[in-house]
Amino acid sequence: MKSILRALVLFSVVLTSMHAFALDRQPSTVYHARRVSLAEKLHGGVAVLFAAEQPQLDFMPYRQDADFYYLTGWNEPGAALLVESATSADSPGPAHPYREVLFLPTRNMRMERYTGEKLGADTPGATGTAGVDEVKTMSELPSLLNDLARQNPLAFRTLWSEPETAQAKSLVAWTATTLGLDQPPAFLNVRDLTDQLRAIKDPGEIALLHKASDASIQAQLAMMRAVHPGATEDAVAGIIIEKLMENGCERVSYAPIVGSGKNSTVLHYSNNSETMQSGDVVVVDAAGEYSMYASDITRTVPVDGHFTARQREIYDIVKGAQKAAMDAFVAGTSYINDPAHRRPDSLDTIAWNYMNAHGKDLHGELLGKYFIHGIGHSVGIDVHDPWDYSKPIQPGMVFTIEPGIYIPEEKIGVRIEDVFYANPNGKLECLTCALPKDADAVEKIMAGAK
Repeated sequence: MKSILRALVLFSVVLTSMHAFALDRQPSTVYHARRVSLAEKLHGGVAVLFAAEQPQLDFMPYRQDADFYYLTGWNEPGAALLVESATSADSPGPAHPYREVLFLPTRNMRMERYTGEKLGADTPGATGTAGVDEVKTMSELPSLLNDLARQNPLAFRTLWSEPETAQAKSLVAWTATTLGLDQPPAFLNVRDLTDQLRAIKDPGEIALLHKASDASIQAQLAMMRAVHPGATEDAVAGIIIEKLMENGCERVSYAPIVGSGKNSTVLHYSNNSETMQSGDVVVVDAAGEYSMYASDITRTVPVDGHFTARQREIYDIVKGAQKAAMDAFVAGTSYINDPAHRRPDSLDTIAWNYMNAHGKDLHGELLGKYFIHGIGHSVGIDVHDPWDYSKPIQPGMVFTIEPGIYIPEEKIGVRIEDVFYANPNGKLECLTCALPKDADAVEKIMAGAK
């Protein structure tokens, strides 16, 4: 009974904190500039994006659609955004100015007694609060799109939206019906455009990414102090989550990976169900989101506080591979991933070559074959932010460098992962390297040394 009561109390605290949490929103001018940049890529067309739906279960915190948040900073469900690009007199259709409209759902006063007050289109000062030129009710979206399509048929043929959302499909189908069309046209994928915009981070985004990384560092330090023989993987994961929330994160960036012993060699191990044993290592891949922006950190630590000679050998090779990739990075020419290792300027290939040159398995074979994943990915609003990996990393991008070696036969898995920023000058800056990764430093932290 006591355990049930404790669970109920914790549940109520979580719900209260969910409703009380407010994101650090950038100035409205930042989001407006992003919408204008999107409009410039529409080539006379119209884009309609939808907010994420409210989760079905009360204990699931709401997370806004990444593109919708990037363009609006709006963090409530049930909304839609329309962006219409400006056209000149010499364009195929009629000339019209740039336009942006945020559509908000009709307020439910009874529900607001449970969820808190919401902004409605008829709320005084709604446009200023939302930071969008026009605010209308959601019921007006179909008729407005219908009018745009009737006035300029070209706009309907160059409609951009989100192909995977039911709202977008329904909206286009209804508009086609009201226009007397036999079938709705295939609309273009607006995410192809927002992906390009989101790749390059502005100073405000970098500040939020720093906050996410700082909180994640504290969580990883707490992990290092909590790992010991007899500790359970899920208990350590819980400590990490607690520390993330304590330092301002609204959620984890992804489900924490805490894999000890044989589990350290499983790349996406998720059970977190084992008890840690002396003599093993544990791979901990865990970080948090701060105001919608993610971090991503992995450290590998010895369960009993001391690496064996072989564990340290593999650990130092992975750390050396990361440094080799860092040292070789050149913005505008370095690629992140090349699984076939055919591109010499890929950070993947550089790390793989380092592993092969510095160690072997128990059978005398090179270690590169135990590097079973790409060396990194873009980071931003999503922990795996969109990016075309056939292109090199550009100044302004944020990404991970995370080499790893996983040898099931030896029950040794080692991954070291940090988040990096290629600043506007092309110089590599590390957002997470304040978290120690030298083997001696890790052991000192685990021993409680200051």
